[in-house]
Amino acid sequence: MLNLCPSIQVSTCAHTGTFEGGRLSQQDTKMADVPDNAPEHCPGTTSEQAGKSSSCAGCPNQKICASGATKAPDPAIAEIGEKLSTVKHKILVLSGKGGVGKSTFSAHLAHTLASDSTKEVALLDVDICGPSIPRIMGLEGEQVHQSGSGWSPVYVDDNLAVMSIGFLLSSPDDAVIWRGPKKNGMIKQFLRDVDWGDLDYLIVDTPPGTSDEHLSIVQYLSSTHVDGAVIITTPQEVSLQDVRKEIRFCQKVKLPIIGVVENMSGFVCPSCKNTSQIFPPTSGGAERMCADLDLPLLGKVPLDPRIARSCDEGKSFINEVPDSPAAKVYQSIVQSIQDYCSNRVTEEQSTS
Repeated sequence: MLNLCPSIQVSTCAHTGTFEGGRLSQQDTKMADVPDNAPEHCPGTTSEQAGKSSSCAGCPNQKICASGATKAPDPAIAEIGEKLSTVKHKILVLSGKGGVGKSTFSAHLAHTLASDSTKEVALLDVDICGPSIPRIMGLEGEQVHQSGSGWSPVYVDDNLAVMSIGFLLSSPDDAVIWRGPKKNGMIKQFLRDVDWGDLDYLIVDTPPGTSDEHLSIVQYLSSTHVDGAVIITTPQEVSLQDVRKEIRFCQKVKLPIIGVVENMSGFVCPSCKNTSQIFPPTSGGAERMCADLDLPLLGKVPLDPRIARSCDEGKSFINEVPDSPAAKVYQSIVQSIQDYCSNRVTEEQSTS
């Protein structure tokens, strides 16, 4: 049983269902809005055939789909657009493969941006089932408080706020065993009900893959200006294969790609300073992939055991070891992201 913080009211959808395994067809890979309890070959709730096709017979959603109500835009999209109108830049951090250092990068991006005391920064963790941001940011055990203006995020510093489902759990060992609609409802609440205030940067740390959470965050942010996505990978082909799927996802949903970061890119010996390839780039690594797909390679972050240690201890690696090779690469990557955001604003102003 999942025990959430009793002072927080979480709205969740009651839809339940099971996933029938099998080979994915071309229709399955389309991003149609298919409820968990829909029958096989559901055309999707926003399709012109919703509630009308033969596959809809017997579906508990048939009546509402046939009425056309499901084709109406979610009113929460407009509410979120208004709520986030005071956020200047929104950056999504994505990865096709788990364990490539995506949350670590998100945390270091937030820390580095917030090192400028004139900037207001927030980090939103939408990895519902694996919320590691509270630990990485040194906030484990903290709780979210509710006020008349919404949920109050947890602050690392005066200008660095964090929100995660990890703050709503009674124990960090609690498992969040939710189907897609409940996850989507939680993400909606994070975007709509949190009192973010005026922000220069909102960084969204997502789970691996291209599933419910990713579709939800893109849909709910559709009425806002999203600067783009930073995609994280490691050098080996088993990671790059999934990253190509993530890139395809971004292209399908028209999400701009700021660039790619290659984590664990060699190990620099602290004694002799020589570099060893722990994860050899057998197919050319992120550099080759970016060249083939005409994408910017923001940087290659070398392995450093102190990165993992700083994450476990909830400290900023860049602040702890600012002169290390990895810290310098991080700083260069963050500068490139800031330049991208600034240039994007300038381009929009010139065309308006």
